[in-house]
Amino acid sequence: MGNLTRERVSTGRPGFAPVDLGKVPAVDALLERLGLGPFDRDSLVAPVGRNEVWAGGTAGGRKVFVKRLVGGDDDIRARMRRLLSFERFSAELSSSALRGPEFLGCDEEARIVAFEYLEGARSGAELMVDETFDDALAHAVGRAIGLLHDSPVREPGDLDGSAPELPSPALLQALPQRMFDNLSFGELQTWRLMQSDSALIAAVTDLRAREEEAPRVPAHCDLRVDQLLVTDEAFYVADWEEFRLADPARDVGGFAGEWLYRSILDIATSRGDTVFMDTDLTHESVLRRGAEKIERLRPRIQNFWYGYRETAGRADAELAARATAFAGWHMLDRMIAGSPQRARISGIERAAAGVGRGILLNPERFAATLGLGERA
Repeated sequence: MGNLTRERVSTGRPGFAPVDLGKVPAVDALLERLGLGPFDRDSLVAPVGRNEVWAGGTAGGRKVFVKRLVGGDDDIRARMRRLLSFERFSAELSSSALRGPEFLGCDEEARIVAFEYLEGARSGAELMVDETFDDALAHAVGRAIGLLHDSPVREPGDLDGSAPELPSPALLQALPQRMFDNLSFGELQTWRLMQSDSALIAAVTDLRAREEEAPRVPAHCDLRVDQLLVTDEAFYVADWEEFRLADPARDVGGFAGEWLYRSILDIATSRGDTVFMDTDLTHESVLRRGAEKIERLRPRIQNFWYGYRETAGRADAELAARATAFAGWHMLDRMIAGSPQRARISGIERAAAGVGRGILLNPERFAATLGLGERA
C-alpha cells in the first residue's frame, strides 16, 4: 500500500493518510492533462483499498478519485486492460440501471486511473453493518447485474476470456515454490487445511468443470458489497479490474456469499463472547446456533435473486446451483484473504469455511436455503 499511515480522515471514518503526491508526480500530471488542475492537498483523503488512492478536490473545483494500481507487473497490466475494457463496454450500455463512477482518464504507463469522487457515498459494506442495506436496494442491485449479464457483446475480443484464478484445483494440490516462499504462517495453515481435504478438492474441481460448460457473459467477477457505492440518488458498482466474459454464477454467488458470511459473523458477535470467536467450532454448531440470523439476512439474497431473474433473460437452468457453490467458496476465499494478517485461523473462520465446504459439496441442496430458489 505504499507509505500509508492509519488515521481518521476528514470523513470521520477510518482511513489512511494519502501517499505523498510529491513522490508520485504522475498523478497531478494526469489531472493537469485532463484539464482538472492538480489536487488541493488540504482536501485529500485516502479511502481504504488494496491500491494507492487519493480522493479530494482539484484546483479546477472537481471532486476526483485517483487510483494507482499496485502489484506484480503482469497482474497490473491485466487489471488495467480489464478496467479499461469495462469503460469501453459500459459506454455502449443502453440501460442506466448499472453505472460506475464516471471515468475521467488514465495514464496506462504510470498505472493510474481517475474517476469522479462520489463524496458522501456510503459503501454497501457500511450499510450492511449498520443494517440499512434493505431489500429494495438488494433487488435493484440484482436487476442491474442481470442487465449487465444480458448485455450484448459487440466486440468479444475486447474482453478478457480467461477464468479468474480462484478457486483453483491446481493450488489445492500444490503451491508454486515462489508463492510458497512468500506465505505467512497463517496463509500456510490455511492452504494446508484445504489441501488435506480430498472432498473439498473434488468439489472445487467439479465446480470449475461446470463453469467451463456454462454460458459466458460480461461479469464483474469480484462482486462484494464494499464494491457498491450508495448515494441518496443512486448506487454505483466500482472496481472493475476483474471484469471479463465469465460464468454469471460468479457474480450471483459473490453477492450471496457476502450475506452468508455476514450471518456467520453475526452469530459470533451477538453472543458478546470473544472466546467464541477463537474457539474451534464445527459448521454444524454455527448453523444450529445461528439459524435465526441466517434466516433474517436471507431476504437480501432472495430479493437480489428476484431482481436478477427479472432482467437476466439468458439465465441457464444450472445457474442457481453453480452460484450456490460459488457462495460456498466465498467462505473459504474469506479465510484465504484474512490469513496474511493472522498467526492462525480463528474458530469463526474455521466455522465459516466449514459452512462453505458443506455448501460446495452439495450446492443443489442449499440453493433454496440461501434464497436462490423460485419465487413462491
